[in-house]
Amino acid sequence: MIAPMNGLNRMMKTLPRRARALLRGFAGSRRGNVAMMFALTLVPISIAAGAGLDYWRAVLVRQQMSEALDAAALAVGSTPGLDSAHATTIANTYFNANYKVDKTDYGPPKVSVSTYDNQGSITITASDAMPTTVMAAAGQMYARVFGGPVWGQQLNISTSSTVVWGQSKLWVSLVLDNSGSMSSSGKMTALISAAKQLLTDLKAASSTPGDVQVGIVPFVSVINVGKTNVSKSWLDWTDWEAAPALNVTSTSQGTAIADGYVIPKSNIKFDAYGTGDDCPFTTTTGSNSNNVSQDNPFGYYCTISSTNNAANVAPAKNGNSGVWISPIPSAGICPSENSGKYNIDHWVRYYNGCWTATKVSGQTIQVSSGSSATCGGFSTSGSTPNCSCSGTNSAKVCKTQQWKHTWTPNNHSSWNGCIIDRTQDNDIQNTQPSGTSGMPPANITGTCLSATVTPLGYDWTSLNTQIGNMKANGSTNQAIGVANGWQMLTPGDPYGTPSVPANTARYIILLSDGLNTQNRWWGNGSSENTADDQNIDTREEDTCAAAKADGVIVYTLYVNINNADGNSDPLSKCASDPSKFFPLTQSSQIATAFSTIAQQITNVRVSK
Repeated sequence: MIAPMNGLNRMMKTLPRRARALLRGFAGSRRGNVAMMFALTLVPISIAAGAGLDYWRAVLVRQQMSEALDAAALAVGSTPGLDSAHATTIANTYFNANYKVDKTDYGPPKVSVSTYDNQGSITITASDAMPTTVMAAAGQMYARVFGGPVWGQQLNISTSSTVVWGQSKLWVSLVLDNSGSMSSSGKMTALISAAKQLLTDLKAASSTPGDVQVGIVPFVSVINVGKTNVSKSWLDWTDWEAAPALNVTSTSQGTAIADGYVIPKSNIKFDAYGTGDDCPFTTTTGSNSNNVSQDNPFGYYCTISSTNNAANVAPAKNGNSGVWISPIPSAGICPSENSGKYNIDHWVRYYNGCWTATKVSGQTIQVSSGSSATCGGFSTSGSTPNCSCSGTNSAKVCKTQQWKHTWTPNNHSSWNGCIIDRTQDNDIQNTQPSGTSGMPPANITGTCLSATVTPLGYDWTSLNTQIGNMKANGSTNQAIGVANGWQMLTPGDPYGTPSVPANTARYIILLSDGLNTQNRWWGNGSSENTADDQNIDTREEDTCAAAKADGVIVYTLYVNINNADGNSDPLSKCASDPSKFFPLTQSSQIATAFSTIAQQITNVRVSK
């Protein structure tokens, strides 16, 4: 008991005279009891325990502050040549993006660049005053009982991070344009060569395997995540399995075709059409490149199977009318890809399935009556295996078999691996894909990308192979590339990204050679500088802004051959700052730009 008593005596000396007198009187009193003594000892014990909780909260806040400060220091260090004012601005931006502590009660920490040597090192400090809970209550009670100032209302927290030129942990997402225009002027060849050299530079910067990891996102209007993922829960098959709808626009959802729907011009219901009859979606003239009518309000015609291949379009049989009249096959009524003319919500991609037609036993549908009655209004070709006429003169009636139609989606196994844009908020907010907020599979007109998305890793041989698999084909949608590049740097599905290690800088390197021309909702793949393309630009800008707010550093490169300035407004806005936008006017400049970026992102590390 000696040591505790000595400690008590020392504590007594620090108390005010009035408090010491009260305690001495209490110690000499013989009128107390054990229960009172025990109750009184609970007060300092509870205060001590509560103070421990306050200190532990402070430790956790300081830890998160330190991690956010490291990310800020890396961001400043990756942009050499800044003056102190600009360095402070960048530091605050990246610190705030990475600092996740609730600041409602005490405001944001103060971040400052205390030393900045743009040739050697940067030191950034952060400080804040964290309000306490139990300690604050104890301090107020002490002041009321013993007098004097209120103590313990807040804990001052501070930390610093020093970055020096050297190596850091890096996650890099290469988002690379594979559109058809990349085949011109040697751009794709130059990109493949430069990207492989970039991988070599990043590998050399990693002294410990895994410190530097790279993922690859080849993109056109879609991206290929690989058909081996067909059973993953993060895919959303809603669009794939949906039957065609009529006249869908951005403001009205439209109505799915049903047996009771009256086909325009013929004025005959859909349930009159079955195996052997003419296609019900070709009742007016005006053909596409396949000499096939695309009638309002459909925007599609009939194919001979559900395999989603333009080669399955049967030839026209009615002279030069442009009307496809081949009979409906036993597979059912199979719509083609959507032209986008009447249904922009299913723009230039296939419907995955057919209406199977089953005869309704003993039921027919009248298609015409009267002395001039004929099956001709129902059949352009004159072939009417399911339609016949009976009676004469005014009593003549023509009837055809009634059918029941069931929309039957293609099996998921027929998917080729490509996905379209997710619903707009999900991409921009980077939500974890699942169910109806997942990645929508689609079979697109033409071929899917030959190069698939490669998740983050450091299997440098595999990464080089995937770069070599890239081929130019398709239209440009930078927004879907950015969204998936950011998703790759985010823990969880769809790319199995692990938790971000401390002191890891995350980068997107986005390269494209053209303007946005097509996505899930807008554009036709060739037009530029239109309202549709502007919608895609806005979507890209919003996604880039959200990724940067999440602490991702974005580099962009625009390859515009023989253009005087190589300017791209969407790409320049997407970059984290002007120094990270590279306007290129020659294919050979891709390698130089990649080399510069590699030097900048590998030349910094957290020292302490």
